[in-house]
Amino acid sequence: MADGGLVRPSLEDPVATSASEVVGGPVGEHAAPHPWWTPVRVVLAVACLSLAIGMVARTPCVVTGWADSELRYAAMCYSDIPYLYTGRGFAELWPPFSDTGGRYRVMEYPVVIGYFAYGAAVITHLVSGSPDLGVRRSAPVDQVHTLPGVALESELYFMVTAVLLAAVLLLGAWFMAGVHRRRPWDAMLLAAAPALVLTGLINWDILAVTMVAGALWAWSRDRPLLTGVMIGLGTATKLYPLFLLGAILVVCLRERRLHAFTLATVAAAATWLVVNAPPMLLGFEQWKVFWTFNSDRGADLGSLWLIWQQAGHVVTPALVNDVSWVFFGAVCVAVLALGLRVRRTPRVAQLAFLIVAGFLLVNKVYSPQYVLWLLPLAVLARPRWRDLLVWQAGEIVYFAAVWLHLGEFTASSASGEPDRLYWVAIVVRVIALLYLVVMVVRDLVQPWRDPVEPEPAPPQAVS
Repeated sequence: MADGGLVRPSLEDPVATSASEVVGGPVGEHAAPHPWWTPVRVVLAVACLSLAIGMVARTPCVVTGWADSELRYAAMCYSDIPYLYTGRGFAELWPPFSDTGGRYRVMEYPVVIGYFAYGAAVITHLVSGSPDLGVRRSAPVDQVHTLPGVALESELYFMVTAVLLAAVLLLGAWFMAGVHRRRPWDAMLLAAAPALVLTGLINWDILAVTMVAGALWAWSRDRPLLTGVMIGLGTATKLYPLFLLGAILVVCLRERRLHAFTLATVAAAATWLVVNAPPMLLGFEQWKVFWTFNSDRGADLGSLWLIWQQAGHVVTPALVNDVSWVFFGAVCVAVLALGLRVRRTPRVAQLAFLIVAGFLLVNKVYSPQYVLWLLPLAVLARPRWRDLLVWQAGEIVYFAAVWLHLGEFTASSASGEPDRLYWVAIVVRVIALLYLVVMVVRDLVQPWRDPVEPEPAPPQAVS
């Protein structure tokens, strides 16, 4: 350690130590810190580079105006963002969750994503010269994308969204660097993550990642009220940040700080309600589409349920809902018991990672970008390059396989038969996630293995 007691990854992480040989080896014990390139600034620069690479990877789709349905899978450059520009009425600047008289499907995302997507659409219209909305709203829906300027706006909308998400990601990386004061370099595991490069621009999930990082940062600063606000904002962006409250409950039970848990919970509920109130009051039927959509959908991409269904078994939405929630409830009980019984109070990130992982393993859909849900939690729960790369290797396998599957490039998917290569990729992804789950559970049961705050190993323990 140096630089005011900061942990140096090149000295304490074997993978980082080996990689450092490219630039001259591990940092010396007496090396002076750089006057400008602080750990946080390096992390932010790398985060910018990662998202820039992700943008460049979408070049094949951008240059074709997102119009080549085969190329988007062959080049693995697909993104929901430009398609929803015309598919949800943003080309006509319809506000999200508004009643378009059946002209467009209602935005099937939580409200913060709706607000963000609409804001990006407003910027896109301003930059493109404020097109005549009357002409667009009078045209048939299936012809809007062919109107002059709309195709270019879809490309511009993607780029505007990418720039805005980059700013949000920088905030999230800054939060991550500050969770553990002595370990700002751990945030590099997020900033340089292959999963971030591959999936960061598929959807708007970076918003929720930053909310989760902000909640963990606030909790590390003993600010339960702000923690709750960040969880409330996160839950209004994606459902899963709500699960952080379960992890906080376990910690507060261990430390007899139920007042802090209550404060965080009340703040989360109040924030969620305030953010959701406008669409709830102005169009409740449109607002609840997110909830009904997710309840009514069947087994979908990436899930073990999809394998079971394609293998010939009957899988109804009701069955998936019931079994998934029972299993998830069992996971929550198991995490509660584990958190209360281990010898040392766990960190919130460790417990939250286990909860969210359990949720995803039995969820009816496990989209490629859902890896981002786990990324900040995994980085703070098990900040070791080897383990995170093993986990993300499984994600990379799945990322490639899902586009091959959707593009019908494999023999089985092209013939209409069950795509067993895709099944294998789903199973590989699950096994990789379970590997990281085992590593985190081991750290809880054997705290001398914890890379963040290791205890002295007992005489019989092998470190």
